[in-house]
Amino acid sequence: MSKILLIALAGACGTLSRYWLSGAAYELLGRDFPWGTWAVNILGCFLFGLVWILAEERGSLSAQARVLILTGFMGAFTTFSTFIFESGSIAQDGQWLKLALNLGGQNLVGFVALYLGMGLGKAI
Repeated sequence: MSKILLIALAGACGTLSRYWLSGAAYELLGRDFPWGTWAVNILGCFLFGLVWILAEERGSLSAQARVLILTGFMGAFTTFSTFIFESGSIAQDGQWLKLALNLGGQNLVGFVALYLGMGLGKAI
């Protein structure tokens, strides 16, 4: 139970960090482009890569710390970093068709799903 609470606390920190960084980016750069989301996603990718290497290759982080940071904090901060990390793993394996399906598919199908959800929301 304490592991779940720690993940939830890390998630709360990720959510608040996303809110703060996104707001700061919009305040600094304006709202004519989704700068807040851009900043969160790019920083999230950088942090995910850093934490992964520190945990997996350097052994600098315990398995528990990796779960708290990557699942708790990063999961609430941005899932885009996981999407990019998984895409990178597919690319490293040289599975180019899977990479194209993952990158294109999630974006295209996600876009369609957004509009289907919006249509359903308007219909009910």
